[in-house]
Amino acid sequence: MNNRLSLKSSALVGSMLFGLFFGAGNLIFPVHMGQAAGSNVLLATIGFLITGVGLPFLGIIAMGISNSTGLFDLSSRVHPVYAYVLTILLYLTIGPLFALPRTGTVPYEIGVAPFMGETNQALGLAVFTFLFFLVALIFALRPSKILVWVGKILNPLFLVFLAVLVVVGFLNPMGGISNTAVTEAYSSAALFKGFTEGYNTMDALASLAFGIIVINAIKDLGVKNPKDIAIGTVKSGFVSMILMGVIYACLAYLGAASANKFPVSENGGIALQQIANYYFGFYGSILLAIIVTIACLKTAIGLITSCSETFTELFPHSLSYKAYAIIFTIITCLIANVGLTKIITLSLPVLMFIYPLAITLIIMALISPLFKNSRTVYITTTLFTLIASIGDALNAMPEIVLNQAWVQTVLTFYQGHLPFFKIGMGWTVPALIGLCLGWILSLIIDSKNSKPKNAVIRQ
Repeated sequence: MNNRLSLKSSALVGSMLFGLFFGAGNLIFPVHMGQAAGSNVLLATIGFLITGVGLPFLGIIAMGISNSTGLFDLSSRVHPVYAYVLTILLYLTIGPLFALPRTGTVPYEIGVAPFMGETNQALGLAVFTFLFFLVALIFALRPSKILVWVGKILNPLFLVFLAVLVVVGFLNPMGGISNTAVTEAYSSAALFKGFTEGYNTMDALASLAFGIIVINAIKDLGVKNPKDIAIGTVKSGFVSMILMGVIYACLAYLGAASANKFPVSENGGIALQQIANYYFGFYGSILLAIIVTIACLKTAIGLITSCSETFTELFPHSLSYKAYAIIFTIITCLIANVGLTKIITLSLPVLMFIYPLAITLIIMALISPLFKNSRTVYITTTLFTLIASIGDALNAMPEIVLNQAWVQTVLTFYQGHLPFFKIGMGWTVPALIGLCLGWILSLIIDSKNSKPKNAVIRQ
């Protein structure tokens, strides 16, 4: 007997998924984008929602309908070696190298740093990140309980506290946004700038990682039929993405309105602190500390869990799940002490490189039945995208790298040959060319294979 996911269970799994997604970057980046976009915040928000909500939703759907057991299984459609490289790079990016350390630095900078003296910041960050990731590790060591801890407890608490800040901000706005100053980055092509800004949330990457957690949670609720699992995945993903879209739009608006009172901040963490203090004074810092700590803790639990499970599966004869969880947590804690701004700066080139590869993989998984799951299409699309994404990564490098003569030569070539390269979308045309070329080649190959061989005439 098929057991479909009930409406209540869909809401619970959707709550868990939202909780896993909505962490550090999801709070700080839309606020900072709103401040910078000013009166162009609507266009920027639409672009942000495409990558921050639309792509993660498609990623969850792709994992569900493709019957993949995880990112490695899905990316193996290109090539097994590519699958290892992409899986390791993606999980290290959303795990101990960038996204996971950010879950510790954001609550510190927003909730704790204002109470620490300038001379105590380094020590304060070290102590806080140690305690924060120790708690996250304790939860992550029992992955079977993640649905309860995140879906039933942490996420509802987070939504309640965040609602207080958002509702007050809407009832008592800092000013109109129609005449708010627009920074140079958003003065033209605000839609595309918002699109690439959505990369920073890393949610499209996380969807490929969290998809398997959702599928396993649905199976644990008694759903066994692959079709019903796919339907349950889509329903749960829809619940999560609706929540994310509404909150992103609200945070972007708060950021744009705050530009009437404050200059554009160095990062969204500072902007959130300013907004909370404006409305609630000293108590605003406490409220925001609670909001951000809960948000980042639930995401940290999910990232440690998914990274450890994946590396255990990739290398079954190496370390145990517990050992990977401890090692990743230690590395994360050390990197977190570099500081939020530096982590964001260093992560951008990696994101500009890996995001196009993740996006094209998601799209190909969704339309794969149309080209009969041909590996040729996967290979050509990925190869063309890879070449373009190298240029996007170089273009996002820190100044010390950008100023190198050979880098400028390479970037000049990309700028002269790739449409939309200057706005960070240079991969789109090559990806489309690779898709079309691979599709044509697959049709030719299929046509040759389907031709009947000449019959052998017997004497």
